[in-house]
Amino acid sequence: MAIHFHPDPGTVLICDFSGFRATEMIKRRPVVVISPRFRQRNGLCTIVPLSLTRPRTVCDFHCELTFDPVLPDPYNAPRMWVKADMIYAVSFDRLSLPCLGKDETGKRIYDVRRIGEADLLQVRTCVLNGMGLGGLTDGLVAL
Repeated sequence: MAIHFHPDPGTVLICDFSGFRATEMIKRRPVVVISPRFRQRNGLCTIVPLSLTRPRTVCDFHCELTFDPVLPDPYNAPRMWVKADMIYAVSFDRLSLPCLGKDETGKRIYDVRRIGEADLLQVRTCVLNGMGLGGLTDGLVAL
């Protein structure tokens, strides 16, 4: 179910990348929101995808995040890899909160979580590296 609000930076969501073309992301996968809400850009946010698979070669635009507790199935790995060389500005229509299941009345229960500030700083550092702007990381601080 699509979100109807701009999530805070560091929020973990599920993005449906269907309609993109290989070698772009083309399936559903967890993502981390990296953009704040910009009033001139309603209905969009910037995200970086996560992968359950370690990259063949770990680069300065990758970092590992630990999830405890793990996300709901099928994303229930304790560790995921940030793919910060593949940032996207996507519509809220592509984004949903991870679903834990349903309660006794049939209402969906969502997993609402944010990564910590230290992890978000690490992700932002990887994003700059992925854009070839690694020289700017020295001045990067947590907000």
